[in-house]
Amino acid sequence: MADDGAPRFLTVAEVAEMARVSRMTVYRMVHSGELPAIRVGKSYRVPQAAAEEMLSGSLGEWNDPRTASGH
Repeated sequence: MADDGAPRFLTVAEVAEMARVSRMTVYRMVHSGELPAIRVGKSYRVPQAAAEEMLSGSLGEWNDPRTASGH
């Protein structure tokens, strides 16, 4: 049973599934600093809030008329 106030972390595979991209794409985002993550042993964990923010931010760009028109 997890504490409701504790942050939840996702695996790279879970983030890739949420974003419908490859795991390699998520690894590139982690290594570039575009997506925050912590290292646990040899694997990475991404804060769920960061993954959700990344996805909602991407949607915002799609809905932004300035980016849609190519300006």
